[in-house]
Amino acid sequence: MNLSAKGFGAFDIRGLYPEVTNEELAYRIGRAFPALFDARKIAVGRDIRLSSPALQEALVKGLTEAGCDVMDLELCGTEMIYFAVLHHELDGGIMVTGSHNTKKYNGFQLVRRGAQPISEDTGLKELAAAVMAEDFAAVGENAGQVEKMDVMDDYIDYLLSYVDLSALKPFKVVANTGNGSAGPVINAIEKKLPFDIVKVHNIPDGDFPNGVPNPLLPENREATAKIVREEEADLGVAWDGDFDRCFLFDEDGNCIDGYYLVGLLAEAFLKKQPGEKIVYDPRLIWNTEEVCRKFGGVPVISRSGHAFIKDKMRDCGAVYGGEMSSHHYFRDFSYCDSGMIPWLLVMELLSKTEGSSLSDFVKACRERYPISGEINSRVEDADDVMAKVEAAYAGKGEVTKIDGLSIAFDKWRFNLRKSNTEPVLRLNVETRGDKKLCQEKTDELLQLIRT
Repeated sequence: MNLSAKGFGAFDIRGLYPEVTNEELAYRIGRAFPALFDARKIAVGRDIRLSSPALQEALVKGLTEAGCDVMDLELCGTEMIYFAVLHHELDGGIMVTGSHNTKKYNGFQLVRRGAQPISEDTGLKELAAAVMAEDFAAVGENAGQVEKMDVMDDYIDYLLSYVDLSALKPFKVVANTGNGSAGPVINAIEKKLPFDIVKVHNIPDGDFPNGVPNPLLPENREATAKIVREEEADLGVAWDGDFDRCFLFDEDGNCIDGYYLVGLLAEAFLKKQPGEKIVYDPRLIWNTEEVCRKFGGVPVISRSGHAFIKDKMRDCGAVYGGEMSSHHYFRDFSYCDSGMIPWLLVMELLSKTEGSSLSDFVKACRERYPISGEINSRVEDADDVMAKVEAAYAGKGEVTKIDGLSIAFDKWRFNLRKSNTEPVLRLNVETRGDKKLCQEKTDELLQLIRT
């Protein structure tokens, strides 16, 4: 079986199955992980992909042969691994998941004690080296044990601790789990909520009969939007395969940009805990900063990416951090991201705001700060194009380079970032209440980037 380190990225391990991620790789990860991270007992789980059971089996074999005990969550979401590590004070956790990728992909998300992420700066490079070297101790007599672990009830109780259940109103909610791992969670949590939940594609199925569960793709959103309109629901929610991200739809079926959801969640926390710090990424910023000022919070900017956001939150003690890519992080969840906590907080916010719909909340934000949405451009030399754009605009606006290139003017700003994995530049533009200017400047920048 082929063995390659190509799947080791900045934040996780991911690649085509079985060319890159396969049983041999999974086994070696299991053999290497305990020694590298001083792990004697860890949580392991898997998503719905057809290749996940075999990868998990090989991973567990490696872990137990290395003398590590395994708490087996079986089918679950990535955040349930985080929860198990925290709730049971384990030494780490590994989730077998391809996240939002197509069913040809699979991979591994890894955390150490305290559910702290393992990235290329905190052990992933060393793990790759150990896997490729295969310099493992001989299998001894003291093999680790495997124990099935059901954390669902405790996990649901934890999720509900974020909201005032007595304040929730009987809204109708469309829940599209995309045949991913979130289906069992929705089945369990609906028993404790006053909502009328309309389930869409709720049965886990690794064949993805209704398309890959990735609501970030515009073509995948209509499945949720259509049911919201037909059911005259108050809100819709859709998740990706391992439900570490959720996407919200208003009562008209319009998908809410992740940027504006960051502002909504900042408001939800600051109404309860004014004075807290809110961390956000530099792609789009003005709406989030305004919400923080309005509700007495302290905005703290961070480089994009979950490892950077989590580190910044830990450094400053932020109560919440959000990215426009729909990843949301919570201090009381050991700064981990969750795709379940956000929609519950929004439901509480709606319940406590008499006569307001989700579209009412977002309409004002969209009008104050129109955005381009993230636009990708494939280029031959990303560094050369970045330099060209900086030369064209730097003398006219305020330049920052926290993550890529950001330049701000009185009425508009933009951020241009390189992809970590391909020759692509990602552009975001926002203005102060001027949709026409937003389109003009977006076109102007794209012309420069693409010629």
